Amino acid sequence: MALRKFKPISPGTRFRVGNAYTEVTTNKPEKSLLEPIKKSGGRNADGKMTMRHMGGGHKRRYRVIDWKRDKENITGTVNSIEYDPNRTAFIALIEYTDGEKRYILAPQGLKVGDKVLAGSQATPDTGHALFLKDVPLGSAIHNVELYPGQGGAIVRSAGTSAVMMGREDRYAVIKLPSGEVRRVLLNCKATIGSVSNPDHALTVFGKAGSKRWTGRRPRVRGVAMNPVDHPMGGGEGKASGGHPTSRTGIMAKGQKTRNPRANSSKLIISRRKSKNK
Repeated sequence: MALRKFKPISPGTRFRVGNAYTEVTTNKPEKSLLEPIKKSGGRNADGKMTMRHMGGGHKRRYRVIDWKRDKENITGTVNSIEYDPNRTAFIALIEYTDGEKRYILAPQGLKVGDKVLAGSQATPDTGHALFLKDVPLGSAIHNVELYPGQGGAIVRSAGTSAVMMGREDRYAVIKLPSGEVRRVLLNCKATIGSVSNPDHALTVFGKAGSKRWTGRRPRVRGVAMNPVDHPMGGGEGKASGGHPTSRTGIMAKGQKTRNPRANSSKLIISRRKSKNK
């Protein structure tokens, strides 16, 4: 992927860094795989705002993604690599030998004309979906299922990948992008390779309006509010506001949020690396 640095012909383009979309091959999505998206603007059924900082944004249509990769042992050909406004990664349009078309999450390095396969006959090549029992150790994987047949639930953001580290009994040991090491059932599926668009994190909006195009409204800092509006508000001058909390008083840093009695806790071998554990 390549980045595009804009010329400073206006204050909004002075620091703007965008995506060059060199990997994208078409700007016309497959109509049969589009669905409408209804926006709430953060309002509930009564019209009351229940979620702040939401609203506006460019109109989008949802691209139906094949997360399950359940079309097994049928070869598909990559028709195009496309931009998806609903996610950070690119998507690939696959046409199978029986004529059916599906979108999948595009791995890094997948090109038009490449063949992809899913199931027990798939080989550990980029874009192929395998059961974790068949994935070679040390392989980079993404779109990993947590429950068999559920569909890929984790490792789906741009540029991310997990590592297949080993096998224990009926579990695979996987190191996630966060650094967490956990067990996943061997009959869950994962896709070989890392997710496309790895330089997504290096893009710069450049102006406030670009953030509004994504559907995000302005966010006011808690320390800039009055004491009646936020736990961190008030104070003389530029007061720091004390320990970071949310508007409802929930700690923003340091508070443990994971339930130690959760069933999935026993599957975690080591937690993600962080300053506050």
